[in-house]
Order: sequence, then structure tokens, then C-alpha cells
Amino acid sequence: MGARAGGLRFAVLALVAVAIWFAGATFDGLPAPQGREAPPTEFSAVRALATLGRLLGPQVPHPVSSPANRAVRDRVRAQFAALGIQTRIYRGFGCEGRSKYGFFACGTAEDILADVAPGTGKAIVLMAHYDSVPAGPGASDDQSGVATILETVRALKARGMKSDHPILALITDGEEAGLLGADAFASNAALRARVGAVVNVEARGSAGPSLLIQTGEGSEPYVDLYGKYAREVGASSLVPMVYKVLPNDTDFTVFLDRGLGGFNFAFAGNVAVYHTPQDRIENLSLATLQFHGDNLMAVTRGLMATDFAALKGGDAAYNSLFGMLLPPIPVGWTAPIAFLALLLLATDAYLSRGEQQVLGRRLGALAIAPAALVLSAAIGWLLHTIAALVSGQPDPSYAHPIWLRIAIVLGIAAALLPLARIASARLTALTVWYWMAFLAFLTGLYVPGLSPFFLYPVVVASLVLAIQAPMRGAWTGPRGEIALFVAALPALATWLSLAALAEAEQGLAWHPLITVPMAFGAMTLLPLMANRPLSRAATWRAIAALGTAALVFSVVAGLVPAFSKADPQRLNIAFIDDHIAGKGEWAVETGAALPAVYEHLHFARAAASSVPLLRQTAYVAPAGATRFAVPSATVSSRPDGAGRAVTIVLRGSPEADRMAVVVPKEAGLLRAAMGGRRFLSASDNLNPAGTVIACVTADCRTMSVTLTFAARKPVDIIVGEQRYGLPPDGARYVRARPDWATASQSGDTTIVFGKLRLP
Repeated sequence: MGARAGGLRFAVLALVAVAIWFAGATFDGLPAPQGREAPPTEFSAVRALATLGRLLGPQVPHPVSSPANRAVRDRVRAQFAALGIQTRIYRGFGCEGRSKYGFFACGTAEDILADVAPGTGKAIVLMAHYDSVPAGPGASDDQSGVATILETVRALKARGMKSDHPILALITDGEEAGLLGADAFASNAALRARVGAVVNVEARGSAGPSLLIQTGEGSEPYVDLYGKYAREVGASSLVPMVYKVLPNDTDFTVFLDRGLGGFNFAFAGNVAVYHTPQDRIENLSLATLQFHGDNLMAVTRGLMATDFAALKGGDAAYNSLFGMLLPPIPVGWTAPIAFLALLLLATDAYLSRGEQQVLGRRLGALAIAPAALVLSAAIGWLLHTIAALVSGQPDPSYAHPIWLRIAIVLGIAAALLPLARIASARLTALTVWYWMAFLAFLTGLYVPGLSPFFLYPVVVASLVLAIQAPMRGAWTGPRGEIALFVAALPALATWLSLAALAEAEQGLAWHPLITVPMAFGAMTLLPLMANRPLSRAATWRAIAALGTAALVFSVVAGLVPAFSKADPQRLNIAFIDDHIAGKGEWAVETGAALPAVYEHLHFARAAASSVPLLRQTAYVAPAGATRFAVPSATVSSRPDGAGRAVTIVLRGSPEADRMAVVVPKEAGLLRAAMGGRRFLSASDNLNPAGTVIACVTADCRTMSVTLTFAARKPVDIIVGEQRYGLPPDGARYVRARPDWATASQSGDTTIVFGKLRLP
């Protein structure tokens, strides 16, 4: 009877955890889209979608400086004119790059500036970009942002547009090529001096919540303003912390680097469409567009009535759950609050003393939480590895995650089940929550952005346990079990929602981001299992059944196709004119396995080293002799201290879309200059090719760059150009691309490069 009761309890608790995970995955705070009948003073996703359709026109790619991009630019200006707002073009030279990654890009951009509302002092800048990548039409990234600004401006005008500050719309150009338009604007001292606060709206997908991914330095006043004015919120101090270490940037970064603040919103669900031909208007979620617009409306209204001096403050730790913002906590308070929770838990232990436990049982109890995390992470790795081996793909669940998701849930259940037998309910509960409080304290000291995920649950749990600890049957009676369950709920909601969000935005290939949060949430249910544990024999039978089922589902995950039409493999085709090796090559560039059709077209089965102008290694096939002329160059040199400065003028073909030079690490490059902009080189950068300096707009077909070297020895560099599209005979390889694969980023390209000796 006890084993049956324990099994039933385990099943019920597992269903509760799954239900909470499902709530976190589905109820993410997205509002219902407002239609055309919405009051004119409100943001309407349906009206914004109609504007988006007019902006996109034929829905074709429109990279910076292309004729299609100029057509989009003119359509954006026409939409502002329809609102009675005149616009002007700001043409400037912008650059972006980081020494760490060994890549610098420059070019000429044409920003659209619109004075939306008058005011005194510095301006509120509403920002989005209108260019797209060469591979896709950019409906979500970022024409949705432009449409969001236009609909917000329309609604604000309907409200009467009473602002303490001027409002400026900045619709940037060249973001995808390297934040060119934002940099050109911010590098102009007169324009930069106008900026008081920036609100940027971006996208990395076509669905999901519109999240606050960055604020200005000192997040607390920004988060307070957001929470005060927004109806639904999507925010966590963990997101800016993670975003900061990623190699991704948005136009907002340009302003942050110059000490300017504001809000950066982006959505990232359904990332399969990101930077592909599928980034079309029909794939954009109306609820997401509504959330995006509500966010922009909320913070713009808040800024309109806020003295910018009030936005100076300290950082806060914060998190939203189910669209509601939990109280932001100044980061200086996080560790002390966690310490108080630790003291309260110690008080709970004292008030409920009397239980006798041998030392070994106490040490075993202390190991429960670390064991839960390690076992869950190991199970996730094992199941993903099995699915990948069966599939032959590095991300076997990309298109159909359900099977691997089920496998991981079953595997974690199997891993956690024996941990409920280690100690009593009291000892299990206290040690699990001691660990949670200890981690809240540590993260509060060293990683405050992460601390809310520990701090909010442990504060609630320590208070609940303090109420029930003095009671008779505090841990094993009905009231005690209710208290244990109530204490676990905030942790379950917090951590399982994080796991659901991590999967939605990164997929199961990043399995530790899913399995570890699952373990943090699920281990708070172990005290309830410890009250009625399964027998030893029943535990092993359950582990065997759950583990076997997990293995079966992981194999099924590997047998199901990794990609689909809706979630395609990213696969670009390139023609490489290699004047160093004296040959042409066809290349299939993909991060996944090569489709079999290309093996039949004589492509190598193993990826070879990539040329410096491709993003990654590629599968290659011979293409005969070189076909195109390498860019010509004029070189001049002058002494510069112990070294020298070399000026190179490259002249590309009329078809060139990008020009580049690649300087190897051993060349001793100190710095580079282009168009009056200077870059510092780093010999230990993460680019194995060295330092890439690119000019990425049509006027760069004549590119001048000055390289300063530490010594005067001869140096061999690579010079080249990139053209969007392929030679005519590349059509057969494009036709061979399966319908479950798609071009992305720069799409199919032609690359011509050769060696240039600097004597």
C-alpha cells in the first residue's frame, strides 16, 4: 500500500511540474492583438501589420545600398508623410567591430530622421532599422520595428502628443552590415548631443514575448518606469547579463558605448525564420507585434513625463513571471536578503528540532541538490548525444523537439527519484532550501542578474516554512505537506518558466540551459516524495522504466527528420574564385550534415577549412579554373616609428557588394584606418584568419584602408570581394537544395580573393 501511495504521489507531483512548465511555455504574458476597431489612442497590431505590408511591398531582400533598400526607404518616408510628419535623410559613414573577434566593417548608410514631436532639451529617440540581410525580406527583423514605431507615433498623435521632451524617430540603415547607420548618427557630435534616451525595437525571430534585453547603465530606474507604465512585461536581469557576453549586437549597443541609456526590446521566438527568406509578414505573430507595440508605447509615455536626470541610478535584480514584474531589488540588497533567508531557514531548523540523524545521512542530504543538478545535466547530454548519433545531425530535434523533450523529462524524473530516499522530509527540505539560499547569496554578491531566480523562491519558502516549523507534524502531517507544496510552487514557476523560455529561444541543442533549470525547480518537490518514498525495489523498477522510456524517445528523436519546411536547415552555396590556389570551387556552407544530394554532385563528405570571407567551414567541390579578376590594388608606404603605415586602394568589379582585406595574425598589425575611422588590432583575437577589415556598401568598390604594422618586414595579406548571388551555372546547386533547407544571412554568394604582398 505504501509503495502504491508513493507511486501515486510521484505521478501527481510529476504532472504538477509538467503543468507548470506548460504554463510557462504557453502563458508568456503575450497580450491579445488589438484590431482595427481599437480606439485610435491605442496601439493596434492589426493596424501595424497593415503598415508593415505597405513598407515591405514585394517582400524581397533589401540589404544596405541596394536598389530594393532605397525603395523601402522611400516607402518608410511615405508612411511618415501620411501621418503629417516630414522626414529627412542623414547620409554618413559608419563602422562597427571588435578587436576580440578580429572583424571590422564600414560603409555608407542613409538614415531616416523624423521630428515626431517638439519639446525642450534632449530628445526621446525611437529607433529601428529598415535594411535586411541579403538572404531575406526582413519582415520581423526589422521592418516590424519600423511598423511598430509608425503605429506608436500614430497612437501618440491621437492622444495629443504632450511631451516634456522632443521625440525623434531614427530609422537606421545598414544595421545588418555592421550597425552602420547607428554609428554614423552617434559619431556626429551635433546629432548625438540631441539624444536623451533611446528606445530600440528589434527582432531575432517572429514570435514570442517582446523582452527588455538591455537598459542604460543603472537599470533600476528604467525597470521601475517600465513596470509602472506597461500592462504586460517581459523582463529579467539575467537577459542583459547573458546578452552582454554574446557576440550579438543591435543599434542600441552603439548608444550604450557612448554612455547613453534607454530601452532595448526584442523578440526571439521561432528563430527558424531569422535571417532567412521565411522572414515574411505571414510568419509574424500578431500577439508578438502587439506586445512589441505595447512595450514601445509604455516606455515612450513614461519617458515623455520623466526628467532624464531621474533615470540615473543603480542596478536592480528583477524578473517577470507570467507577464507580471516581480519587485525589482537593488543589487546591493540581494546578498543581505539571501543571508536573512539563510538565518530564517536556520531558525526553521531549530524550531523543528528533535529529529535524530546520523552524520552520514546529514552529509547525504547535503549532496541532494548538487546531485540533482549534475545528474540532470548528464542525462540531458546523454540523451541529446544518442539522438545526434542516430540522426547524424548536431541538432537532431531542431524541427521536432517534442520527442527529445519527452526523453529529457523522463530522464530527469529517473535521475531525481532515488534522491527522495536519502533523507527525511525535514532534512531534505532544509538542505534543498539551504542550497537555494546559499546560491542566492553567492549570485547576489557576484552575479546579481541571476540572483532573482534563487532569491524570490527562497524568500517565500523560508517564510512559509517558518510559519509551519513550530507546528506538530510540521513536515509529515497534512499541514506540513501543504506548506512544503506551497513553498515549492514559486521555485517551480520560476525555474520551469526559464527552462521553457530557454528552449523556445535556443532549442534543445543547448540542453544544459534547459536541464539545469528543470532540476532547480523539480528538486523542491523532493521533500514531498521523501514523506512517502517508494521502496528500494520499486524505486529501481521505476528508474528502469523511466530510463528505458527516455532512451527510446531519444532514439525516436534521432529517427525523426531534424529539419522541415517550417524549420529548415541553414545552407548557403558559394562560388569561390581562389587566386591563391589558382582554382575555382563550389562550397556548401552549413553548420549541419551535408544533404546527400550534394554528395551525388561531387561535394566532399567532410567540411574543409573555410576561406576567410565565409562564416564557417564548408563542403567543397571542384569548379575548374578561376573566372574573375581579383581586385586590383595600389599600395603606398611610409615609416611609422619602428614600423610602417601602408595605404592600400582596392578597386573591385562593378558587381562587388563588399570588399575586404585579411591580415594574418603573424603580420604584427597594430591598427587600421578607413574613412577617417581607426581600429585597434588584437593579435590574440578569436578569428583564426587574423583581422578582417571590410567595406560593405556599394560605394566601397573603391576601398582605401591604411594598415599600421609594428615592423617593416614584407607582409602577405588577402584581398577580395563578395558578390550577392552566383554565376549562372550555380543554378543547378540552388535547385538541388532540399525544400527543408534554406539560405540565410548573406545567402548564396560569389567570393573572389587573392594574395597581395606588401613589400
